[in-house]
Amino acid sequence: MAMTGVLRPGHAQLRVLDLEESVRFYTDIFGLVETGRDDSGRVYFKCHNERDHHSIILRQAERAGMDFYGFKVLDDATLAKLERDLNDYGVPTERIPAGDLLETGERVRFVAPTGHTFELYAHKSDVGDGLGYENPHVIIDGRKGISPLRMDHWQIHGSDLDGSRDLFINVLGFSLVEKIVTEDGKTDIACWLSCSNKAHDIAFVRDERDDTLHHAAYLLESWEHVLKAADLMTLYDVSVDIGPLRHGITRGTTVYAFDPSGNRFETFCGGYNFYPDMKPYIWTEDQMGTAVFYHTRELNERFLTVVT
Repeated sequence: MAMTGVLRPGHAQLRVLDLEESVRFYTDIFGLVETGRDDSGRVYFKCHNERDHHSIILRQAERAGMDFYGFKVLDDATLAKLERDLNDYGVPTERIPAGDLLETGERVRFVAPTGHTFELYAHKSDVGDGLGYENPHVIIDGRKGISPLRMDHWQIHGSDLDGSRDLFINVLGFSLVEKIVTEDGKTDIACWLSCSNKAHDIAFVRDERDDTLHHAAYLLESWEHVLKAADLMTLYDVSVDIGPLRHGITRGTTVYAFDPSGNRFETFCGGYNFYPDMKPYIWTEDQMGTAVFYHTRELNERFLTVVT
């Protein structure tokens, strides 16, 4: 599959209530690598296997949640084209200068109909994955904690699901992979979209609470690593929402838990490969429990109600 437009989720800025407590959590328990701090006090992290400078930025705030979500695009020409396409679609954009985020080039920012702030960018410094680019080894020694491979996707909530879904498909080139529909089949309750050949890069859920985060998801290597993540969560008294178990949608295996500020995160692996010629899977509302949690076949109250 030739990827010539939006490549992948690239970064997100997360609001935390106690910055240093959160730094300790994401370093020692979650197992990310700190890559820098800027003059405004923000702290930058990447996963061990990621090569770009950062994928998560922590910011001290009075309430938890996510400030913005960034997607990396192929090059400057792609960035300029997508900015024009957004404007032609009626979406205002703002250019954020290079250097506003550490080691990151110019960004094009816009607000989706669900109220979430997104940005596109083409450049971020390559700091490598610790293996080198010549005769690399296959493992990174000394990894701490859960140590995910990469930041993988987000599930976010807002009222105008249709508007955000259509914007991502019609302008940014995403594909619809799976969705849950109401009993009459006329309304999407949730949809999973991909800009790659992953089962999803972002999910939108219909919710009256605009601009809210359900979870940020991080990829692990195997089901055994998901189980180890659950063990570590118990060892370090991390608040677990649900899991380990399997999704019906995407077929991934998962544990959901909360960071010290109450932001939900997912550690998962698996899922199927998607290609743009594939028809989307459709789940009906009466099977929503099985769609989300295939083994228990029901949704717990926290999973349905808690967002930041």
